[in-house]
Amino acid sequence: MKVVLRILLVVAIVALVYMCVQSIMRPINFDKQQTSRRQLIVERLIDIRDAQIGFKNIHGVYAGSFDELQKFLNEEKIPFLVKEGELTDEQLKEGMTEQEAVKKGIIRRDTTWILAKDTLLGRNYDVASIGKVPGFEDHAILLDTATITSSSGYSVPVFEAAVPYDVYLGDLDAQLLFNLKDKMTKMNRYLGLRVGSVTEINNNAGNWEQF
Repeated sequence: MKVVLRILLVVAIVALVYMCVQSIMRPINFDKQQTSRRQLIVERLIDIRDAQIGFKNIHGVYAGSFDELQKFLNEEKIPFLVKEGELTDEQLKEGMTEQEAVKKGIIRRDTTWILAKDTLLGRNYDVASIGKVPGFEDHAILLDTATITSSSGYSVPVFEAAVPYDVYLGDLDAQLLFNLKDKMTKMNRYLGLRVGSVTEINNNAGNWEQF
């Protein structure tokens, strides 16, 4: 009987230790996964922002869909300033301007037109992936555009690209995900990662950059 009790006691202790370790490791593992996935998505949202800014510089508005944005990146060209030579400190002290230096042939400043993808994202960038959530390619990044009237009465085109928590954290601990969403809700923050906004003029900031 004593042997059985001892065995049961050992089993209970092992189970208790396991539960304690699990309770400690659960939030650690959750945070680790969240951080690694977050980094990839932030990088993708920054790529979208760069592409959208380039699109707006040419068309005056933001692309309303990823198909439109991809077509721009793959087919259109944007101006790129080629710089050769710089004014010396002595020339600057003498008051020489870049325009004067260009006229005299001291330096070169030429504008050339380069494929949008090559200039904005790099020649080897996979444009077809820009609208997909990294690591969860079956999910599309949410993209929206709008026009907002500023406090001074100007119409301002805006866009936002977003990935909800449920998309990239939905396979992790349900309770910890609920806690995170509850915390963000109480702080009146978007439940996920987002760049830009269609409800306010925020200079295309990412919500990871705002807090």
